[in-house]
Amino acid sequence: MFSNWLTRLNRGVGTPTGKIAQLIWGSLSRSLSLSSQRRVPGESELSSFVTRTNTCGELRSSHLGQEVTLCGWIQYRRQNIFLVLRDFQGLVQVVIPQDESAASVKKILCEAPVESVVQVSGTVISRPPGQENPKMPTGEIEIKVKTAELLNSCKKLPFEIKDFVKKTEALRLQYRYLDLRSFQLQRNLRLRSQMVMKMRDFLCNLHGFVDIETPTLFKRTPGGAKEFVIPSREPGKFYSLPQSPQQFKQLLMVGGLDRYFQVARCYRDEGSRPDRQPEFTQIDIEMSFVDQTGIRSLIEGLLQYSWPKDKGPVRVPFPCMTFAEALASYGTDKPDTRFGMKIVDVSDVFRNTEVRFLQDALSEPQGTVKAIRVPGGAKYLKRKDIESIRKLAADHFDQEVLPVVLKASQNWNTPVAKFVMEEQGWELVGRLEAQEEDVVLLTAGEHRRACSLLGKLRLECADLLEARGAVLRDPALFSFLWVVDFPLFLPKEEHPGELESAHHPFTAPHPSDVHLLHTEPEKVRSQHYDLVLNGNEIGGGSIRIHDAQLQRYILETLLKEDVTLLSHLLQALDSGAPPHGGIALGLDRLMCIVTGAPSIRDVIAFPKSFRGHDLMSNAPDVIPPEDLKPYHIQVSWPTDSEEEKNSLSHPRRPES
Repeated sequence: MFSNWLTRLNRGVGTPTGKIAQLIWGSLSRSLSLSSQRRVPGESELSSFVTRTNTCGELRSSHLGQEVTLCGWIQYRRQNIFLVLRDFQGLVQVVIPQDESAASVKKILCEAPVESVVQVSGTVISRPPGQENPKMPTGEIEIKVKTAELLNSCKKLPFEIKDFVKKTEALRLQYRYLDLRSFQLQRNLRLRSQMVMKMRDFLCNLHGFVDIETPTLFKRTPGGAKEFVIPSREPGKFYSLPQSPQQFKQLLMVGGLDRYFQVARCYRDEGSRPDRQPEFTQIDIEMSFVDQTGIRSLIEGLLQYSWPKDKGPVRVPFPCMTFAEALASYGTDKPDTRFGMKIVDVSDVFRNTEVRFLQDALSEPQGTVKAIRVPGGAKYLKRKDIESIRKLAADHFDQEVLPVVLKASQNWNTPVAKFVMEEQGWELVGRLEAQEEDVVLLTAGEHRRACSLLGKLRLECADLLEARGAVLRDPALFSFLWVVDFPLFLPKEEHPGELESAHHPFTAPHPSDVHLLHTEPEKVRSQHYDLVLNGNEIGGGSIRIHDAQLQRYILETLLKEDVTLLSHLLQALDSGAPPHGGIALGLDRLMCIVTGAPSIRDVIAFPKSFRGHDLMSNAPDVIPPEDLKPYHIQVSWPTDSEEEKNSLSHPRRPES
């Protein structure tokens, strides 16, 4: 229609030329592009290009009398009189004809097994009075069938396609193509698509970002997560799958692209992690001439623009907290701020205590005593819960925790806890603003270790309280938080005297701490920032090092890395690199929280299992030796003793 209109316009006024033509065509093409991208498909668009006239879920009383053709799966059949037809948009009731003249139609619809695919044509009619179903969006109408065609019969399936039917996750992953038919997965994946499209619109159409694909076959990057290795046909040479497009997006800034965006596939060989995937998706962003404030404002606007309307508005700006504040108050760098139970330093309360483990801790240079108040702990927790809390502290943190029950009638306190209540009870209660029903958890030790322990116990107690009926974390509340001023370096676990990057080696140091790089690098803060949502890290980024000399010093001198692996990046930084920074949002984790899904596997079409396996296709799989020859590699099979040792260090768990 538009092209016909343009033809008539050109005939009437002649063909515009020169700059005027460029302006007209440029303006029209931009308008068309934006309008087409922002349109929401209506009912007719959902059935364009296909043999149906409507979807099952869209029909309402407004369609009464219309002749329709529907395609879908048989959800269930009742007494060979009705069947319910399902497609991606919903359910509709179909009346099976009973008269002799429609015997062939009745035979098809009555004999086709459940989950068979059929096409029916007929008239939209009202349901008889009293037979309406208010629980179904299409519950006021039904289809009086005239013709039917069996498109594909279905054999007996391993489970029913109903959300309320319990299935093991291993079975769901093995038959993922069936599990995808569930309304829950359909909703999750469609919402994911809608949010990504809005993000793309916000970044590319409203703010001038360029969507650029970066390579998947790359080389090993020093530091960071372990990467998957891909053999090449050159002897001894391998590609690596990038854990993120980090280097490429920095190089794009050197190349003058200014604003880059990508829905990027990333890969990390992290072994068995309960809620991680070896391949995942992130919204990857990089900008030139930007600071932390600019990046944070961009992401707040992006999430506000793409946020589902039924989830409530996103309030900006998001609150901001330093890493040191997060650790001191919540015991973690990704605090869930939907509930209290903050960590309180009570060292001064116990400065003159006679309790041995508190006394020993305070005698150390960095020794502290910390506490959290568990509201209603005496009401909700059981004695066995108190014991499990103490065991968790001992087993996982090698630290002692002292539960103090304030309720006098509840005789759970140990002699040490009773002594604390007698000597420092009132002062402790006042400092924590505790009530009689509360329980106080005390621990002592070096600041970071004590905070980390109580941070873990805070979440453990929240789980226990909510399991007993307490309301702490509102699932409908989305609590965003920026965490900033992370340390630039951390001591290596295996060699505490050496340093490693807290995030990655391209993060710029805090401007106020640059002078410490040559004297006390362990005290340097970074220009890294994390975005936290409901206690989950959903994004992380930084302002990058754009000075080649500084980047070389950090890699070579402080981190002891082989700089030849990054010679291309160092040369680029020495070629007029602009100041730049960026961020990556974990799309899988974000969608998991938005949809309320129990696992990130419920927002990914074809996820891997807990052990990184594709249970549907049995990947990874064995490759014959002759197929390995071109890559100059051969498999070294583990001996029985190595297999046994590996199973002890990495015990097998059920696939999930």
